[in-house]
Amino acid sequence: MEGEAMRRNQTLICAPIMADTVDQMLNLMQKAKISGADLVEVRLDSLKSFNPQSDIDTIIKQSPLPTLFTYRPTWEGGQYAGDEVSRLDALRVAMELGADYIDVELKAIDEFNTALHGNKSAKCKVIVSSHNYDNTPSSEELGNLVARIQASGADIVKFATTALDIMDVARVFQITVHSQVSGVPIIAMVMGEKGLMSRILCPKFGGYLTFGTLEVGKVSAPGQPTIKDLLNIYNFRQLGPDTRIFGIIGKPVSHSKSPLLYNEAFRSVGFNGVYMPLLVDDVANFFRTYSSLDFAGFSCTIPHKEAIVDCCDEVDPTAKLIGAVNCVVRRPDGKLFGCNTDYVGAISAIEEALQGSQPSMSGSPLAGKLFVVIGAGGAGKALAYGAKEKGARVVIANRTYERARELADVVGGQALSLDELSNFHPENDMILANTTSIGMQPKVDDTPIFKEALRYYSLVFDAVYTPKITRLLREAHESGVKIVTGVEMFIGQAYEQYERFTGLPAPKELFKKIMAGY
Repeated sequence: MEGEAMRRNQTLICAPIMADTVDQMLNLMQKAKISGADLVEVRLDSLKSFNPQSDIDTIIKQSPLPTLFTYRPTWEGGQYAGDEVSRLDALRVAMELGADYIDVELKAIDEFNTALHGNKSAKCKVIVSSHNYDNTPSSEELGNLVARIQASGADIVKFATTALDIMDVARVFQITVHSQVSGVPIIAMVMGEKGLMSRILCPKFGGYLTFGTLEVGKVSAPGQPTIKDLLNIYNFRQLGPDTRIFGIIGKPVSHSKSPLLYNEAFRSVGFNGVYMPLLVDDVANFFRTYSSLDFAGFSCTIPHKEAIVDCCDEVDPTAKLIGAVNCVVRRPDGKLFGCNTDYVGAISAIEEALQGSQPSMSGSPLAGKLFVVIGAGGAGKALAYGAKEKGARVVIANRTYERARELADVVGGQALSLDELSNFHPENDMILANTTSIGMQPKVDDTPIFKEALRYYSLVFDAVYTPKITRLLREAHESGVKIVTGVEMFIGQAYEQYERFTGLPAPKELFKKIMAGY
């Protein structure tokens, strides 16, 4: 657990506590304290049996952390299906017995205030909340919602919306920053995977708290990260208004190990940046929306590497030739510069593996080899270009033959449809490079080529790195063929990206150490 002296922000981490019994709740609260939470949200609606007076008293007296009591009704996404009078009375009891915070829904706050008769506890802060499980309204509607919550007498404003697109988060950041002017603290969350950025960047934009779960999957709302990830991956305590934002743009993107790699490297040298997964549907819209200098650099993965070329103000000549960008840096003048570090990472890893048995060779061990690339997307183009540059004879195999033909024409190679690949073996000692997502989690039993065909290859490379050993690599290894994993390519391409992002030399040994576990 990180020491308080390390904190660069005042944003709190709140652990939602959901359990069947009070004893189980108290046990989870101890875990929350050990994990590094600042307070606990006691979800009274999760209790299977509940005696308000005695149970709340026990929880407050025995909680190791400040308490926030929530008794969420089914009509606001919770589990309580009883009458309103009893529900609001339980929250009043929590206030009287010494709760630090209570959460009352905007739809119920007038009734709650009436029932209080002005007897509000001075110690207890009232969070007035609104949850939208369908979408994220317009900026104007969000502004009106915040004004209504403030007018209800809230000590703290809370709203949660649902991200249909990562662009929705930008409106919530705008409202969060704007609300600082009013002086009323705000909790603003965007639920779902596309809203993850809203939960991590609370300290940058001035959010009062964020929610972090004790375990993966045990969430009280969609898209909540764990406390462990907030603290250990995203360096949550070190984030501040001047923290620069980096991330990996892709779809899917939750499997990426890039956040582990870059955030640990940032922390090791005290670089003030945070790197996160960004689930993006439309890259052009993303760059238009997140155009401030705060959004400083991006890695790009499937399926956006080609579309991103047109979003950049300047593209490195090699990336232009390949027609794919996997790294974008925002320059101080706001202009976007794109480059491709994929082919360097992959080709150097393949050369290294080939040279293992032929260390005395001069020139590239790929020279003259038949190099078969599976896939004609961004990574396929990068590998085909890199292999051609090293003197290899290139063959492109793709699901749609037309795309294979297009790329083969560019690099002066041969084209196949993927169906033809297993019967293609004009010679021995060929090189095979899979650049598609075939075999990636969760479809780990998929492979692009029959095992029998692998004996014609001397080396097989797979760009997929989740899992590290795909079915393709496992069957190649069983066939006595050398293998190069996507992890080796991943580390190789990350060196240059890190240097472009930070202006600092890449911590190569640290990168290798971090990825050794994968």
